[in-house]
Amino acid sequence: MVTLVDVARRAGVSSSTVSYALSGKRPIAEETRRRIEQAVVDLGYHPNAGARALAGKRSHIIALVVPLHTDVNVPIMMEIAVAVTATARRHGYDVLLVTNDEGPEGVRRVAATGLADGVILMDVRLDDDRIPVLRALGTPAALIGLPDDQRGLSCVDQDFEAAGALCADHLADLGHREVAFVGYGAAVYLRQAGYAERTLTGFRDRAAQRGLRFLHRTCEGTYESTAGTLARILADRPDTTGFVVQNEGAIGPLLSLLRSGGRSVPEDASVVALCPTPLAEGFAPRLTAVTGPKQEIGRIAVRQVLARIAAAADGVQPTDEQVLLTPELIVRESTAPAPLRGLHR
Repeated sequence: MVTLVDVARRAGVSSSTVSYALSGKRPIAEETRRRIEQAVVDLGYHPNAGARALAGKRSHIIALVVPLHTDVNVPIMMEIAVAVTATARRHGYDVLLVTNDEGPEGVRRVAATGLADGVILMDVRLDDDRIPVLRALGTPAALIGLPDDQRGLSCVDQDFEAAGALCADHLADLGHREVAFVGYGAAVYLRQAGYAERTLTGFRDRAAQRGLRFLHRTCEGTYESTAGTLARILADRPDTTGFVVQNEGAIGPLLSLLRSGGRSVPEDASVVALCPTPLAEGFAPRLTAVTGPKQEIGRIAVRQVLARIAAAADGVQPTDEQVLLTPELIVRESTAPAPLRGLHR
């Protein structure tokens, strides 16, 4: 069995340094930490393997790493978190909430100390710096979101590329040719949030296939930022007749601004939103929207992490699983066939 001493020898450091690096109890130089984590991977060291092999030594706790970004949809995140908690309890597990502002150090602290038997990561980025920590420590984990590199991972998410494609297909089927995609604020794309990037990719690819001309504009979701975004869209493409809105904060302002600018929805402009059903039905006109199951994501994530916990306890290789849940487009009153002329006045 590989020991902590073996890792220390491989990395060229002391055993105490390895212990501090894995537990996060003391700051360690980044280069030293990388050497230690690489040694862990090379040797296949599992810090808690011995403890897990002893009956009754599991903590029966799952750590759920939740986002604290101001740009995330809190009700959606809480719906998923509640589903995780309820499902875990049915399997005899409690849930420990860890905020992702701690980054890799928070994941390392929970995983290396054995505080939790497994980890569920939310708000996964395309190149997520928390994932190498989980791999290095051999921690049973499930991801809500898909990173670019999915090897050795179990992941679940809504199929955001399909969601973007549904929006493009719907507007193209209605005869719209000039469309705009109103996205999140620039910070969301800078941190490579998977849900934002994949939706845009799906929309962009399908728009190209369907012959749509489109603009993507970031938007902070306030009335002022939405007004600026709409003004830029119409200045660049005055004949825009179709709008896809992923930033939920921008939906209300956009409808109001179109109306005050003399553009009726859906007679002059069609609006498709990516949002939950209750929100879509709360606007006038009610919004054509793409949505997907939220609670099911939480339930599947728990099933995935429990399967990996069981595999670790049995000393077998866990099965990697990637699950994408199919989104649904519900047509309501905010979309209609494209007008014979564009929005240009």
